[in-house]
Amino acid sequence: MCQVLEEYHEPLEQELRSASKKCVKCKEVLAVVVIRAGDKYCRDCFDQYFRHKFRAMLGKNRIIFPGEKVLLAVSGGPSSSSMLRQVQEGFSQSTHKKLRFMPGIVYVDEGGALGQSAEERRQTVAKMEDMFKATGFPFHMLPLEQVLDIPSSVMVKAPSSPQAASAYKAAVDRFIRNGVSSDVTPEEKVGTSPPYVLESQTHSLRQLMDSAKTLTAREDLMSMLRQQLLVHTARCEGYSKVMLGHNCTRLAVQLLTSISLGRGAHLAQDTAFSDSRYGDIISVRPMRDYSAKEIAYYNHLFHVPCVFTPNLHTKAKEKSSIQHLTESFVNKLQVDFPSTVSTIYRTSEKLQTACKNSSSEDHCDKCLLCMCSLDTSVEMASAFQATLMSERLSQPKSVGANSLFPRENPEWSGTPAGSCCKGTGQNCVEDGGCSSAFRLPDTADVRRWLCYSCQLTVKDMSSVDVLPQCILSEAQRRQNRSRMREEISDFLLDD
Repeated sequence: MCQVLEEYHEPLEQELRSASKKCVKCKEVLAVVVIRAGDKYCRDCFDQYFRHKFRAMLGKNRIIFPGEKVLLAVSGGPSSSSMLRQVQEGFSQSTHKKLRFMPGIVYVDEGGALGQSAEERRQTVAKMEDMFKATGFPFHMLPLEQVLDIPSSVMVKAPSSPQAASAYKAAVDRFIRNGVSSDVTPEEKVGTSPPYVLESQTHSLRQLMDSAKTLTAREDLMSMLRQQLLVHTARCEGYSKVMLGHNCTRLAVQLLTSISLGRGAHLAQDTAFSDSRYGDIISVRPMRDYSAKEIAYYNHLFHVPCVFTPNLHTKAKEKSSIQHLTESFVNKLQVDFPSTVSTIYRTSEKLQTACKNSSSEDHCDKCLLCMCSLDTSVEMASAFQATLMSERLSQPKSVGANSLFPRENPEWSGTPAGSCCKGTGQNCVEDGGCSSAFRLPDTADVRRWLCYSCQLTVKDMSSVDVLPQCILSEAQRRQNRSRMREEISDFLLDD
């Protein structure tokens, strides 16, 4: 009678065990990486799998046209550094089909907002410069303080170029016919060092970040400021696409975080492959199919250089912010349930945003901070209107500049004297108010042009006067146009 413990059973187990360690693709070499259960790859097959995944993502979407200038946003982290390596591999001589766009690199130094010393910031920038010079691509080093001086034109959605399949085919034919090379010329290989930053600019940036009372608001605010600076740089340098290094794990965390922060209406734009909220500048996420585990394995096996840069929640407690808590929750759940991240990520792929017709869309319908469509134009019997009513009733009865919604009071006729024109009274009118063309925007003016999530962020700020001048100028301009429209409403024809 057969027994389990007999000797003839042991060689069979050893043979099955050795066969299970073979690569699932070539089935010859022993596997060195186990991505998921049953997905074991050797070194060469894993390299091919990783590179094919990146090229397939770009080829499937057909967003980046041949000959276009693409700006790679590299922070020095594992995901963005791996993205930079994939672009390098796409331009190497051994590549069968080279990439056809013209790459450039940008790095945003956030040390001023984090309270780092000048020496620490110089060391980090020096490491990033060494990494970028090795690629041969043109690069730009930008301090986050520059966001305080960008013009208000970044808040206006510029007209976008057609992105249809026929336009892509026409661009490919034009690229082949003209024989334009996508290689970087020697003149373009020169990088730009970070400009000199004044202490006053760093102090203003620190005031802006310190005005947010919670770490959740600080992280949300810094993300939006970074995005505005990237878009402004892309426009000034002639880039039409911005390539971000968001991976699958980060997008899964961002989806749950956005829902918690009230950004449910903008989930598709925040997590999709392409984001065209700025019109002429489109953000793409080619790393969105990679998990953090795959990227970590690839960087370790192929020695991809990374530079550690601290952020706002470095060494912070788990419950210090909604973003940090959500990230910890997803990572812990992923350990016991390996399909957690993929399930959340696949859900985000099914989301779509109901946008207005591009011909009738006005840039005044865009949020001042995130540039997404305003989701506050809802019916009166809604949870948002109920929240506004509760906040209004909890405020003091006096109406003035400190009131939360002064525009809703028909008796309001201007900002009280002493709180307009920075207290100079030069542009005050006879009724004690300030001329709408010169009155400084207050909290109510700014919140009026924000989406629900950004309103919560501004609500956590002690003052809106520390916001970048481009946001305050655009809020004042929109407020003046709204007042002008109300004044001439009797002479306008109905839509």
